[in-house]
Amino acid sequence: MSTNINPRLTQVFRFVRCSYADGVAELVYAFDHGEELIERVRFPHAPALPSSHQAAFDQALKLLHLIAGVSYYKAGVPPRIDVADGPLDDATANLLDELYLHGLAEFAYRNGLDLRGRINFPRLGAGSEKASSRGGSTQPEAKALGLPHRTLVPIGGGKDSLVAVEAIKSIGGEATAVWVGNSPLIAACAERTGLPTLNIQRELAPGLFELNRLGAWNGHIPVTAVNSAILAVAAILYGFDSIAFANERSASAATLEYEGQQVNHQWSKGYAFERLLGDWLHQHVASDLDYFSLLRPFSELAVTRAFAKLTPYFDVFSSCNRNFKILGPKPADRWCGQCPKCHFVFLALAPFLPKPRLLSIFGRNLLDDENLAPGFDALLEYQDHKPFECVGEGAEARAAMYALSQRSEWQEDALVARFIREILSQLDVKELALEPWLQPSTEQRIAKRVLPALAFFA
Repeated sequence: MSTNINPRLTQVFRFVRCSYADGVAELVYAFDHGEELIERVRFPHAPALPSSHQAAFDQALKLLHLIAGVSYYKAGVPPRIDVADGPLDDATANLLDELYLHGLAEFAYRNGLDLRGRINFPRLGAGSEKASSRGGSTQPEAKALGLPHRTLVPIGGGKDSLVAVEAIKSIGGEATAVWVGNSPLIAACAERTGLPTLNIQRELAPGLFELNRLGAWNGHIPVTAVNSAILAVAAILYGFDSIAFANERSASAATLEYEGQQVNHQWSKGYAFERLLGDWLHQHVASDLDYFSLLRPFSELAVTRAFAKLTPYFDVFSSCNRNFKILGPKPADRWCGQCPKCHFVFLALAPFLPKPRLLSIFGRNLLDDENLAPGFDALLEYQDHKPFECVGEGAEARAAMYALSQRSEWQEDALVARFIREILSQLDVKELALEPWLQPSTEQRIAKRVLPALAFFA
């Protein structure tokens, strides 16, 4: 960027344009009349798009432009949003208003900002011929495109997506493992699945890093929403009728409440966003394109129990977030042992794996290290709130720890002994049972074609 611009002082965030050619989508943004921020998303070996799919593709691309903008909007959070193509129908504006408000709630909390009332995507007036009723409820569904019965399964390198892959494989479903970015760890997991693979590249606008240098606001964005929008484009481009994420029901639980607002680190992995985007795709893109989470009925503990049987993945998976940072050092092995994800996965696996097997995965016993007590306390929501990470609910963690406290091979480990000695007496034992966490809920929107895969969890 040649013009120095303090993003926090800008007045307008502009969605300038988006385009697609030869497997590359260009998404263009700007603050005020500053230089353009150009993001590129590269779809490898992209086939020619059938003319019958062009309108659906254009809608999906437009939504990707609008959703991916969250990475740039947050640099300045100016009071006005401008969409060059003109105002949006209610269903689209509602989706974006909700995503930017709740998906940036953690960012706002950490930066001392209040975004309520500030995020207003321009929408068509009630008198407009194109305007739909609130929420888009009267808008007719888009037509069916006759998409092939194939599933895109996003791979994240951790246990959840690998469980989803094996569940779909168990019913003989045709699927492709897909991921966005350059992670060798994710690539190794995807290869281990034995599925065809698709690796899409997202290149953030270089100007964003310059804005950060000039004092931009920074923090967590709802990256699952961005990846979901990328995969909606990919589904139309390559021909898939379903996108099956691996977000369990725990993802819908808020991390904390702050000044009357729920703050959920995982909001775009939660059920509210899944419904919004799934309905939007049916209305605007294709009635036969299904977006859902295959693991939605299950708790983290239920998913972890299923993963405990998938021994071929034990030497390649990792949920440690330090592996996936854009900048900064990576752990020498797959588990740093210090972050909330390492702590939670260790604790959640412990009730379901022989202790020596678990220690061989992590290379150490995290529950026998007194220095890690504050991290595990946060997971238990003991004297602290749940970490801002993709971890299970505090009640789940307490149930797992209680289960270990009843087993002789764990009772003498430092943090289990401390739980027995200091924490257990403050809890209601009737609320610590593991079994209820292993029962599925009925809340899900899984495509009928894929529903038989739930038998994998029985």
